[in-house]
Amino acid sequence: MKLPNGYGSVYKLPGNRRKPYAVRITISCQKDQTGKKHWKYQYLGYYQTQREGLNALAQFHVSYQAPVKQEIQLQQTMIPITFEKVFAAWSEEHFPKVSASNIRGYQASYGLCSSLYSMPFILIRKQHLQQVVDTCEKNYPSLKKLKILFALLYKYALENDICHKDYSQYVDIHQYRYQNPNALKRQPFNSKERLRLWKYADHDEYASIVLMLIYSGCRIGELLDLKKEQVNLKESWFDITSSKTDAGVRRVPIAKKVLSFFRYWMGKGPGSYLLSTPEGKHLTYPNYYTCYWKPLMQKLNMTEHRPHDTRHTCITLLTAVGTDDKIIKRIVGHKGSSVTESVYTHFDIAQLSKAINKIE
Repeated sequence: MKLPNGYGSVYKLPGNRRKPYAVRITISCQKDQTGKKHWKYQYLGYYQTQREGLNALAQFHVSYQAPVKQEIQLQQTMIPITFEKVFAAWSEEHFPKVSASNIRGYQASYGLCSSLYSMPFILIRKQHLQQVVDTCEKNYPSLKKLKILFALLYKYALENDICHKDYSQYVDIHQYRYQNPNALKRQPFNSKERLRLWKYADHDEYASIVLMLIYSGCRIGELLDLKKEQVNLKESWFDITSSKTDAGVRRVPIAKKVLSFFRYWMGKGPGSYLLSTPEGKHLTYPNYYTCYWKPLMQKLNMTEHRPHDTRHTCITLLTAVGTDDKIIKRIVGHKGSSVTESVYTHFDIAQLSKAINKIE
């Protein structure tokens, strides 16, 4: 009996068998170097009669092959959705919910994935993701952020039926745990450097930001994103309501040494953010670092310093005056302190203020 091409076949096997009729379908066909075709089959079962075999083959096309064809059609419609498009759609939905510092982190991780931009997301596999990890030459903390981005994109893609399997879970970054090729040596500002900053802050309002960072222990992104409504000058504290870690959400005491700087910025201009550009606009990290931090460090001959050194300076100063480690964690919002705004009492803030005002 002649069956349609690609439909499958039913044929009788040699020998004395209880079920001699085999039913098979063609899976693939490949040519070797000589041009000879090699067929690959999948057997569906064996039957006593040819009629039983034909019925089984017909049932296969009704109950199995139609959904398979639908799946292939669905995948074909998904092919135009590239990694780049998934990131754009995900970021449009996700970025309004997170802080500016987190956004910068996601964008930095995305910048490492240029080899994936034009790839259909549904065709990306573990080896493609792993190649990004293996060739980007980033340190372990950066690789952790990269893997988090992979996981978030796959979560979005799965929720929107763009793909059907999360390959991010198989990416291995543990092998790079102790490799840190791009690590920067954190170097606290010494007493002479801090004195130079104090003198320069008298005639440079942006130099005051460095001291505000040193005497608060804030991350640069936390201070730049701080709004005036979150600052309480009367009681000398401010609230950080969005941070890169849960512990980073906290109430921070304002040291007496820098209270005048906070007061100055609070009274400058009508903008909602505490810190601003000369035009009154929100001061972003790229703007501050390029236009103010680097020129200032060059003038003061302190080019080896990075903004994160201010945070280490605060921790160093607090440790030098014998501050309890738990208090330090509360002030700077170190991961592991598990502190949120809701657990702070008036006594807590008073205790933190006492500690921050001991440092010189």
